[in-house]
Amino acid sequence: MIRFENVSKRYRGTNKPALSEVEFDVQRGEFVFLVGASGSGKSSCLRLILREDTPSEGRVVVLGRDLRSLTTRKVPYFRRHIGSVFQDFRLLPGKTVFQNVAFTLQVIGSSRAFIQQSVPEALALVGLEGKEKRLPHELSGGEQQRVAIARAIVNRPQILLADEPTGNLDPATSIDIMQLLARINAGGTTVVMATHEAGFVDQMQRRVIELSGGVIMRDERHGGYGDTSGLPTLAPETVKGAAATAALTAVLELQKQIASNGSSADAEQSWADAAPTPPAPEPDTVLPAVPVVAPAPVDETFVPAPAEVEPAEPQAPAASRAEPDTGTRSTPIVSPEIDLASIDGLGVADRLGLGKRDDEEVGPTA
Repeated sequence: MIRFENVSKRYRGTNKPALSEVEFDVQRGEFVFLVGASGSGKSSCLRLILREDTPSEGRVVVLGRDLRSLTTRKVPYFRRHIGSVFQDFRLLPGKTVFQNVAFTLQVIGSSRAFIQQSVPEALALVGLEGKEKRLPHELSGGEQQRVAIARAIVNRPQILLADEPTGNLDPATSIDIMQLLARINAGGTTVVMATHEAGFVDQMQRRVIELSGGVIMRDERHGGYGDTSGLPTLAPETVKGAAATAALTAVLELQKQIASNGSSADAEQSWADAAPTPPAPEPDTVLPAVPVVAPAPVDETFVPAPAEVEPAEPQAPAASRAEPDTGTRSTPIVSPEIDLASIDGLGVADRLGLGKRDDEEVGPTA
């Protein structure tokens, strides 16, 4: 797409060349930053690509054409494939936004139908819909730069050259312009940008060509504004397998902590598990009391709801609710069952045992 072959450039009245034996290639679809101090040769490279200057030595090939052999009459046709964006916008002050963008197409003789279709598309791409009738002085600096970018891409060029496009803009507007250039590059347009904006160069991580005194100091495919290759590494290098060892150690420590925290809970759970669990009572069934094997806390406030069952013989109290031992034991007296129906016909004397008795039943008297 763009190739510099041992290019040198000298201007009249200067002893030091602007470019000295510069060589680099730019492929189709690349985004390339030209960085360096003022006077390092960035703008000279852009002028050579645009055929505003010719090299003193070497050869510049753009779009397959050797620019040394390109005649002056053919230069305008060659520039139709290249769009240019400058730091100072270079808009026509007496023309509207639409007319500034359409001016490029009118110069190359595009049809009216093509202009009416292409200009709104370019303005929509740069986010200026609805401002076609505004004059340049009615726009902000960022909007004027957007008009300049729309004018540069309205003819759908293969290469876009940008010479400090964010130099006169505030940081927030500069971010918008850089995002716009990135979208244009994503569409397939090769972008070559000269800049001093170190932050954008570091964040985008595109190809960086650094110039100093007209000489290429470095050419990195994914570089930053400054050269950090010679700086010492302060952080120690990671030992092979250190990450896996650290992860295993963390897992073992976690297991120890869980085991220590859960030991007391496991002991209490073992006592609870050792106690037999009575089966769930079925309807109309009363289960005998089950002696408690191991002591367990009893909630005295909890009173189970009584089941609706037939009357039954009283049960012996559970061992857990027995009265305290006082040292003496007595045999419980079991009262015989009394048939209430058999004594309904008896009188009071008979009920008290004072009725008539047989002599045989009377024992000896003193």
